[in-house]
This record gives sequence, structure tokens and C-alpha cells, in this order.
Amino acid sequence: MSIKVKNLTKIFDEKKVLDDISFEVADGETLAVVGFSGSGKSTVLKLICGLLEKDEGEIITSEGDIAMVFQYSALFDSLDVADNISFALRERRDLRNKYTEQELKEIVTQKLGLVGLSGIERKFPSELSGGMQKRVSFARAIVTEPKTILYDEPTAGLDPISSTLIEDYIVRLQQETNAASIVVTHQMSTITRTANKLIMLYNGKIVFEGTPEELLRAENPYTKQFVTASLEGPMQMIS
Repeated sequence: MSIKVKNLTKIFDEKKVLDDISFEVADGETLAVVGFSGSGKSTVLKLICGLLEKDEGEIITSEGDIAMVFQYSALFDSLDVADNISFALRERRDLRNKYTEQELKEIVTQKLGLVGLSGIERKFPSELSGGMQKRVSFARAIVTEPKTILYDEPTAGLDPISSTLIEDYIVRLQQETNAASIVVTHQMSTITRTANKLIMLYNGKIVFEGTPEELLRAENPYTKQFVTASLEGPMQMIS
């Protein structure tokens, strides 16, 4: 089991953003974490990758790197594509002297090939479209061969065609890396195209757990409200 979350609780300003939630993600599996804005989706990712400290509970991941793909790519504007992708291999203390320049070049070329962007090593982020920047961030995320990949709203700000392309690459990277993946999203297309299973969060709790197919068929009021994007139902938007 690559990711195991047990009785996880996180409190901000005396409010339980996550309240005793538990789930598991196997190697080669993708879990979508869904819910309305403010439901704690991104908090889950930040706790797993160590950007936040949990208040209670347990998080167990397989040995190996945890990669985080941020919502808006978070590339270094002053570095070209090759240097963005190889940044961890050059700067991390445990990897700094592991590869020759030729090996670094070959790794960058291979990772760019995986995301369909061969030949753009010397371009800068400002020269790329939003979808291309997102794919470069994917290449950067997998450069250390992670066992866990976390995606925070990977299609945010993209047009429908670019979103479909990004969703296809999430599936491809799952197959290529066999990593356990978690995708935080609110888009139905991302859920149905990328996820093997999903959890829905509301008010700090998991209110639904199942497959995308079960989400679409489920009759409980939470899933019906989410699928239809209705203002009517048990989930109230946080203003």
C-alpha cells in the first residue's frame, strides 16, 4: 500500500478542516479528492507531502519521493525548461553529484518525451502556453522517479482541449511510473478520465467513497448535488 491515511485531523483557528478521515491508495492507482471550494481537498495533499503538520492521525507512504504538481505549474521563470526539470537533481543534497551533465541532459529529454514536449529544453516558461507549462511541471515532478504523485487542480485555468490533454498525461504517467496518485479536482471530466476511485469531502468528513461510475449513479444527496452542480442540497458553499 503506497499511501495510507488513518484518522487524519487538521485544525485551523479551532475549526476542523479535516475531521478523522481515512483512505488508502495502492501503487498504480489514482484517487480523486473532490468537493466544493473550502472542503479541505488541497489540505490533504499538503499534509501528505509535509507542507503542513497534522494535528491527529497517521500518514504512511511507500519509501521513495513524493512529487507535488502545483495548481499553476510553479515553474521558475528565470530558468529554462531543462533547468526547471533537472533542478532537484542538481540542487538536492542527496542527488547533487549523482549525475553527469550528459546524464542530466538524457534524463530531461526522456521526461519531456513522456509528456509529449520533445525539443523545448531551451525555452523559458514565458514562451510556453499554460498547457505546456503544466506538462513541464509533470516532467519536473517525475524526474526523481517518485512513488507518490500529488496533483492539485491540474486542469485549473485550461481550456477544454488542453484539459483533456492534461488528463491523458495523468493516466499515462500513472501507467509509466506505477506510482500511487492523488488528484484534487472539481471537474467531472478529470474525475471520470483519470481516477480509479474517489472520495468526496464536506465539512471535514468523507461523505462519499467509491468509483467514478458509482458517483454518477449514486442516489445520496451529496453526490447528486455535486454531479448536478446544484445550489440545493446538504452542501452549502462557504462564502
